Amino acid sequence: MLSASTRLQIQEILIRIAKRESISLRERLYIEKHADSDPTVSTWVKKAYRIQQERHASNAIDHLLNSLDLDSPDPESNFHPEEDDLAEWFKGAPSWLSRS
Repeated sequence: MLSASTRLQIQEILIRIAKRESISLRERLYIEKHADSDPTVSTWVKKAYRIQQERHASNAIDHLLNSLDLDSPDPESNFHPEEDDLAEWFKGAPSWLSRS
């Protein structure tokens, strides 16, 4: 359980992330530490990145995906078939996902 001061500090950093304002490495590590141990904080982090992306959504489909929380919050994690090799894309996948 988070203390009130920790929760407020985390939320203040996440607001800055959502607004595309800069945060320090120390703050990013602080957020990641709490996100790794608390699923609520992890959800807050995803939401902050979704809000950040939604500001740049170009069409109705992007807005829908953002609202449904189906797409990855990291724009760099999307597969681009024209540019990416599918084998490389799944290189770090869990063993249960590999061919049998």
